[in-house]
Amino acid sequence: MKCAGNHVLMSNRPAGPGKARMRPVPGRREVRFGIAELSVDLSRPSGWLLTVNGIAQSYVDLDDPTYLDLDYTRYLSYVVDSLEPSDAPLDVVHIGGGGCTFPRYLIAVRPGSRHLVIEADKLLAKFVDERLGLRALPGVELRIGDGLTEIATLPAASAHLVVADAYEGLRMAAGITGAEFTGQVARVLRPDGVYLLNLVGTRHELDAVYEVFPHRALLDGDVFAGYTGNQVLAASRVPLPLDALRQRVEQAWPPARVSATTLE
Repeated sequence: MKCAGNHVLMSNRPAGPGKARMRPVPGRREVRFGIAELSVDLSRPSGWLLTVNGIAQSYVDLDDPTYLDLDYTRYLSYVVDSLEPSDAPLDVVHIGGGGCTFPRYLIAVRPGSRHLVIEADKLLAKFVDERLGLRALPGVELRIGDGLTEIATLPAASAHLVVADAYEGLRMAAGITGAEFTGQVARVLRPDGVYLLNLVGTRHELDAVYEVFPHRALLDGDVFAGYTGNQVLAASRVPLPLDALRQRVEQAWPPARVSATTLE
């Protein structure tokens, strides 16, 4: 899935022969949706937290991209790790970029995967690229634009996964769960493809998603552990691998759970 025209901000161009990766430095930058800040994890020197207006957006471990600190990124990984064949490369569309934590994870566990990241905040993407080196990521193309508009330009049946993680603070970008965008997601996904949505905060209207994708599973924290936070909805037009997913989640820490939202 190549990006065409002047929408492309960056691709997987190498930094240059003999040029070592520079160690990121903490910093702040005014971006489209507020003030972005990048800070190092003092307990994990290769870990970096990206926030916008003080709200966590991404956590990236540059030395170990399989380390997923934020709960919802782990939930995303549980779904993908349950899909067979487990080592097959995937074509993935990401709506929302941030620090590109999940593309980095998939690059590590599914080499050869191709990623189109659609990011609405050009200044944020530039800031992250300068500090965390997006241009060095293999198989990643980043397009600046509105996800609701850009997804309509993509070929039909071209993606194994569509991941929607588009937020302005704690508010999901308008239209992400609406009928028009959901229809475009279904068009872009292959018949057996999976739609993954990061859900935060208040109740989301998911009727359009439920209408298009009859097979669904909701992942969240174990309420008996006193957990509150993100949920991830996995949706597909074919049955999801619930047994494998539940087995994967049962081995997880912190505790998580899977709830099927339809009869399989």
